[in-house]
Amino acid sequence: MIVIAITGASGVVYGVKLLEALNKLNRDTALLMTDPAKIILKYEMNMEEEELRQLTTVIYDPKDLTASINSGSCRFNSMVIAPCTMKTVSAIANGYANNAITRAADVTLKEKRKLVLVPRETPFRSVHLENMLKISNEGGIILPAMPGFYHKPENIDDLCNFVVGKILDALEIDNNLFKRWHDENL
Repeated sequence: MIVIAITGASGVVYGVKLLEALNKLNRDTALLMTDPAKIILKYEMNMEEEELRQLTTVIYDPKDLTASINSGSCRFNSMVIAPCTMKTVSAIANGYANNAITRAADVTLKEKRKLVLVPRETPFRSVHLENMLKISNEGGIILPAMPGFYHKPENIDDLCNFVVGKILDALEIDNNLFKRWHDENL
C-alpha cells in the first residue's frame, strides 16, 4: 500500500492525479486529506473529498493518531505528500508528529521506507531549505512541483502529468505519463 497525503497548499491536482494513476495501475492506496486541502480541492478543482473515495482503498482522518499507518508494524510500502505545505515539512523535519500525516511520515522515515514530499511554496526561506535538507539527509525525497518542458507540453494536464510521472519514478513504479528524454533528442 502507498500512503498519499494531500495538505493545504495550492496544487492539490498533483495528489488527485497521483491517486488516479495509482488506481489505473491497481495499486492499493490510503488517503489522508487535511481540512485546508479539502477547501483547496473544492476551489481549485471543484471537487469534494467524497469524489476521491473511488480512487483509493481507504481514507484515514488526519486527526486520528490511532490509525494503523501510525505504527511501524503497519506494512505500507511508501508515502507521498502532494502537495506538501511548509508547515508539514517543518513538523516532519523536527519530529513533531502531531497528526496522522506527520506521524505516518515519521514512521516512513524511521522504518527506512520511501517518503516523497512535493513542496508547494515559492520562494523558499532558508528555514524551508534547512527543513527539507534535514528530511533529505534522513532518506526522504524532496520532489518540488517543477515540470520539465523538453517533452513539449501542450496543456496543463501535460505539466501535471510530468510531475506525477516523476513521483512514480521516485517510487520505482513504471509509467508513461510524460515523454522521456532520449538520445535522439540530443
